[in-house]
Amino acid sequence: MQKKKWVLTMLLVMILCVTGCTKQLKGPDGKVVTNSETGQVLPSNILCAPTDKDILKLYKDNKAELEKLYKKQLDDGDIGKKEYDKKVSEIVDVEKFPSCKSFTILGDKNGGIWTTIFVRPLSLVLIKVGEFLGNYGLAIIFVTLLIRLIMYPITLKTARQSENLKKAQPEIEKIEKKYRNKQDQESINRKAQETMFVYKKYNINPFSGCIFGFIQIPLFFAFYEALYRLPVLFEDSLLGYSMAMSPSKGIASGNWLYLILPILVFLATFFSFKLNSGAGMSGEQAKQMNTMMNIMNIVITMMSFTMSTAIIFYWITNNTFTIIQNLIVKRSK
Repeated sequence: MQKKKWVLTMLLVMILCVTGCTKQLKGPDGKVVTNSETGQVLPSNILCAPTDKDILKLYKDNKAELEKLYKKQLDDGDIGKKEYDKKVSEIVDVEKFPSCKSFTILGDKNGGIWTTIFVRPLSLVLIKVGEFLGNYGLAIIFVTLLIRLIMYPITLKTARQSENLKKAQPEIEKIEKKYRNKQDQESINRKAQETMFVYKKYNINPFSGCIFGFIQIPLFFAFYEALYRLPVLFEDSLLGYSMAMSPSKGIASGNWLYLILPILVFLATFFSFKLNSGAGMSGEQAKQMNTMMNIMNIVITMMSFTMSTAIIFYWITNNTFTIIQNLIVKRSK
């Protein structure tokens, strides 16, 4: 059931992302364009124009280089006029984008359902909250908490289901052992009946996890994408941290405070995984899941060294909320 939930959820996200999802800006050599000073990876499908002069120059220089490359390919006969026009039309031109301050929900006719319904409204909220608070770093934290509070009734039910599954696991394991080698129809029916009795006893709805996942996961993905595609969020700073700076670049520049961020990512991810692991799984399955979670935690922590601080603030805030929520559920039980 747990595997099915995640497979179905990820399929939904992939379908929605076909018409949206963040795309990275690539240069003539096919490599991703980054800010050499901060390590920030630049998206190609930005929602509004950056105001930072260095970032603007990167976009404009990349546009000029791509136009030069495509013109050469056309002159050399490597591509036809139709393909040339198509490639040129796909080049990111920051001068055609509105400023982030004049950003509206409407205006992107080719954005697709994902962008129109989820990403742009969340982007507008981030911008307006940032303007109200006077700091976009605070806006990221505030809006992250706001979304988690709005989704709290749903995520709370998910957390409670997880705890109930853990309590019911010994009885479910007994049923599994009892009918392990019995394949006749009568045994299969009795096994299903006894399992459903345990679910009813512990108030477990085996299908609710899928429903909750379908509701909450796309929203969190959309919020992450809204963060990534708003240049203005990376032009601010909070607590001495530049929102565009990655920990690896910050440490390389001699600012060791940036080392704190990956440590916080590790701790927030570790405890978030730990409080959610093992639900509805046998001893061996739980062991395998814990191993996988530990590997994922290491990978995420290593990736955080190259993430922008803005994204890290979102990650830490989101996972900290999950930890507190799960602790509340455990104590209430």
